[in-house]
Amino acid sequence: MTTPDPTPPGAPAGLRFSKMHGAGNDFVVLDLRDGRPPPGAAQCRLLADRHRGVGCDQVLTISTPRSAEAVASYGIWNADGSPSQQCGNGARCVAAWLVRDGSASGSFVLDSPVASHRVRALDDGGFEVAMGVPAFAPAEIPLAGFDAESEGYAIEAGDGTLHVGAVSMGNPHAVLEVGDVDAAPVSEVGPALQRHAAFPRQCNVGFAQVLDRRRIRLRVYERGVGETLACGSGACAAVAVLARRGRVDAAAGVDVELPGGTLRIHHDADGGIRMAGPAAFVFEGEFNA
Repeated sequence: MTTPDPTPPGAPAGLRFSKMHGAGNDFVVLDLRDGRPPPGAAQCRLLADRHRGVGCDQVLTISTPRSAEAVASYGIWNADGSPSQQCGNGARCVAAWLVRDGSASGSFVLDSPVASHRVRALDDGGFEVAMGVPAFAPAEIPLAGFDAESEGYAIEAGDGTLHVGAVSMGNPHAVLEVGDVDAAPVSEVGPALQRHAAFPRQCNVGFAQVLDRRRIRLRVYERGVGETLACGSGACAAVAVLARRGRVDAAAGVDVELPGGTLRIHHDADGGIRMAGPAAFVFEGEFNA
């Protein structure tokens, strides 16, 4: 019998947290509104560790607002300790946390790392988040090696050519349309495309199957995490790319079926995207490692 390695150093003792998830995309939520600094990369990796820590896809930190209209701001830290710019499921969980805390109600604004977002509490207990206008220009994604904006790009990867859509929802996304999402080569193509030179900041890779004009299935290989049960910004990205090709009716609303649950995505007349879905509390705890 071998002796387990000691727990890696780095996580602060007595750190209060909430474990939450949005459609299975799970989070450790930390309230830092007292001015404490966010956890470092090593601390985030330990908190996210599913054997030695709490276990999560991302760590979310709640801080004081940056804009005059917002009730709070939030930070996003991937399981590998790297920062992220956007997380739709995380935004809903932060919203639910603040409503339970009494800091927000009804309709309010949150500051993400890249923008401010209007949030609305729904009658079913979920939340709707205004995710902003998708950016398709290669320089804004960023997507290297392509000057002109296009509905699709041919990218050489491995032994073949991948035909992908690309968009930024505050973070970069590549979207591949597939005939059967269950058979999609997520674990092979996901990391290969994520690390491809065409995406200098890496990307989230979505595999989308169109069922009809109001419903798609989606799996996402997330930057800094791997495949997750759900990705809110990935759902927005998939609908944005498919709507641009005329494959879905985003103005009427599209149900995005992910392994962990379903999100509803709307494309508004002004170009903005709204995402609606659940947010659930799992447990509260104090991390003492």
